[in-house]
Amino acid sequence: MIKFNEIKIGDFLMGEYEGKMWEGEVVNLNGDEKQVCLATDVQDFWFETEDLYPIPVSDEVLRKLSFIPEGMADGSVKYKKGAFRMLIQKPDDFSRMDIWYRDDKRINPQIQYVHQLQNHYLQMTKVHLTSEPIA
Repeated sequence: MIKFNEIKIGDFLMGEYEGKMWEGEVVNLNGDEKQVCLATDVQDFWFETEDLYPIPVSDEVLRKLSFIPEGMADGSVKYKKGAFRMLIQKPDDFSRMDIWYRDDKRINPQIQYVHQLQNHYLQMTKVHLTSEPIA
C-alpha cells in the first residue's frame, strides 16, 4: 500500500481490481475520499489507496522512461536522461543508487519505486518524469 500523501499527479502506479493489476498514470486525486484515478491503456479507473501498489525500479522500467544506460569501467551502470543522472554499483542492483542533476547530488536517497524516483526527479528538475525522451 502507498500513502496517499506520497502520490502526485503524473506518478506511475499499479492498481488492483477484482484480482487484475492495471498499470497506469495518476491523472486525478480525491483528497476527501483518499482515492486515486489511474489512466490505464483501457480507461481511467478510480482506486482506493489500499488497492494501489508501487512499481519497483528496474532496468526495463528505466528504459520505458527513456533513460539511456551506460556501462562504466568499474562495473557500475549510469542511467542518463537529459542532464539527470543515476548511478548503480552493479547491473540490475537498484538497492543503492546515487542521483544528480546539475549541482544537486543525492547519495543513496532510498529510492525503491518509480513514484519515489519521479518525486525526486520533480524536486530536482522542476519537471515531472515521464516516458517521453528528452531531445
